[in-house]
Amino acid sequence: MAEIRMKTEIDSFSGYRIYPSKGRLFVRGDNKIFRFATSKTESLFLQRKNPRKIAWTVVYRRMHKKGITEEVAKKRSRRTVKHQRGIVGADLAAIAARRNQTAAIRAQARTSAIQKAKAEKKAKEEKKEKTKASRPRTRQQMKGGKSGR
Repeated sequence: MAEIRMKTEIDSFSGYRIYPSKGRLFVRGDNKIFRFATSKTESLFLQRKNPRKIAWTVVYRRMHKKGITEEVAKKRSRRTVKHQRGIVGADLAAIAARRNQTAAIRAQARTSAIQKAKAEKKAKEEKKEKTKASRPRTRQQMKGGKSGR
């Protein structure tokens, strides 16, 4: 036996099904057809209410993901996997060696680097003083006049 199917319409405001011989039809001036299941949905439509803001409408429920948890299992997000990579100026082995250093060794390296930098600076200044002393002075510089203008 062939299955008889009822033709149902969809409410333009609420999204509910409208069965044959039920509901009302509203034709706007631009010939667009709106179907309403109840006078409540028709009234809300004519008041220009937004169905997305009315909690019981199908549009609101779809927008706010209501009542779909049973049908569709939630998507699982992938865990991020952390990788160790070398950076410019230091490969992975150098980074690992630095990380495994103790605080004492690090402090010692820092003090030796500071001493080395100070020694270099001192040598540079001594060289500068030496060149300054050997440079001949002009007559104006000897007088103590305004130079550099």
